[in-house]
Amino acid sequence: MDKEKKKRLEAAGWRVGSVAEFLELTPEEEEFIEFKLALSRELKDRRIARGMTQAELAEKIGSSQSRVARMEAAHHSVTIDLLVRSLCTIGATRAELGNLLLRGVKWDPTASGVVPPEVIGGRGKGKPGARGRTPKR
Repeated sequence: MDKEKKKRLEAAGWRVGSVAEFLELTPEEEEFIEFKLALSRELKDRRIARGMTQAELAEKIGSSQSRVARMEAAHHSVTIDLLVRSLCTIGATRAELGNLLLRGVKWDPTASGVVPPEVIGGRGKGKPGARGRTPKR
């Protein structure tokens, strides 16, 4: 986001920050999420490069099309080992996976990097969570 746009948003009462700041992620949590996003993006890129549909990939890995869609979206229910096994099934080598880890991926939250002031509140007890809901006790 350019500096002028950031200034205009802040002047209008918006808080501009990273998703990690908004979700109050630790550096370890942020690295974990970035790793999972990199694996998910790699899986989708490899599937498309091979001209496969999600259904074809699902059949190859013994899963469902909807599960592949969740894998490509880095859904919270998808485990890293499932992503790694799926990548290996379609030809990724350990060296390529290692390079992916070294290269990583920084998520660019251009659509969600701006948070309205009334949503800010963190994840503390009794405060709204990441989705504006009060956490269960």
